[in-house]
Amino acid sequence: MLRQQLEAVGVEALASPEGQLRRIVGTLLEAEGCKAAIGAYCEVETTDGDWLETEVVGFASDHILLMPTGELRGVMPHARVRPIGKGSHVPVGDELLGRVIDGAGQPLDGRGPLRCTEHRPLNAAPINPLLRRPIREPLDVGVRAINALLTVGQGQRLGLFAGSGVGKSVLLGMMTRYTKADVVVVALIGERGREVKDFIDNILGSDDMRHAVVIATPADHPPLMRMRAAWLASAVAEHFRDQGQQVLLLMDSLTRFAQAQREIALATGEPPATKGYPPSVFARLPALVERAGNGAEGGGSITAFYTVLAEGDDQNDPIVDSARAILDGHIVLSRSLADAGHFPAIDIERSVSRAMNDITDKAQQSLVRRLRQIIALYQQNRDLITIGAYQRGSDARVDEAIALWPRIQAFLQQGFDEAESYDHALDKLALLLTSDAAEQP
Repeated sequence: MLRQQLEAVGVEALASPEGQLRRIVGTLLEAEGCKAAIGAYCEVETTDGDWLETEVVGFASDHILLMPTGELRGVMPHARVRPIGKGSHVPVGDELLGRVIDGAGQPLDGRGPLRCTEHRPLNAAPINPLLRRPIREPLDVGVRAINALLTVGQGQRLGLFAGSGVGKSVLLGMMTRYTKADVVVVALIGERGREVKDFIDNILGSDDMRHAVVIATPADHPPLMRMRAAWLASAVAEHFRDQGQQVLLLMDSLTRFAQAQREIALATGEPPATKGYPPSVFARLPALVERAGNGAEGGGSITAFYTVLAEGDDQNDPIVDSARAILDGHIVLSRSLADAGHFPAIDIERSVSRAMNDITDKAQQSLVRRLRQIIALYQQNRDLITIGAYQRGSDARVDEAIALWPRIQAFLQQGFDEAESYDHALDKLALLLTSDAAEQP
């Protein structure tokens, strides 16, 4: 499979002698007798005469360390190992629209082979940061709470932070449906296999698939393939951005990408540093995230949403903390809100869009600031209000918060099948805070 891709782009096999397997530890293969650089690809012969694709992830003395891209079956002692290429190129082009592929760029939808005539490197050189176009235009994502209170800009990179089962995938589905983008690239990494089909059939839908590309590598795939899917999604998004298009990149999840890198790093002997995560994990995260963003002046953009799984709802988890530092904002989903039937379960107080002040006017910023103050004031007095200990008239600001609270709750909630444009969201926000209820003492 990889050999055919390399031949399609004119990359010939390395002129290096064959070697043999020395040992296997877990999913790590150690070979001797052949030479290959880190990132190169090798094939390992199996008992049934096929060849297993592997990638060089390290070396020990004159032995190279390999990780498989597929199932580790039929590999025997002293099996033949041969280098096959210096790197990987992936198929790109309009032929990908409407297709579902895996981390190796092979179709999963049963609609025949890809007819792509263009290829590009899996790991392209990053754009010079001084050449990137600044974030200046708001992006309509169709979700009222995000449009009005956490406005997203074209080319921004945000994280969706939450524990499991709080509604990350459904919120991603809403943005996939309603965001005004030319192309949508969805990467489903390390999730349950059932969720892949459910996302495509029930959340994305056939109409929205026409301008979308889905890259799926469920949890049962090797860690190398899970990481490769993230790089592939970024490469596909970069291709469409370079064509001058506005791209929406949705990656679920960044945590599974980090865990895959942890598996590889620990297998190659890298020592754990922060709660079991080796240092290379925290080097790979910004390298992946920096692939998204605006292109040069006059070009397209990649607006990216990365879901980040907060293990046990711990917002101080190492991956959560690292992602929060390298992204342009974060949207925190609350389990307590989700349990109360509040959807989307966005915790406004703990969420922020760092590019918002650059893409919104003073009037909107003033409204958002006031609404945040009202929400914070109500939450500070929530216990007193709930048990009836607060006496009306004690504080005019608390009275206003109590009067507005039902309408604020309604404003922040939205059904999956409802779309709210950016302009309508701002109109409703202004109406909410300038109504008679907001003026009550």
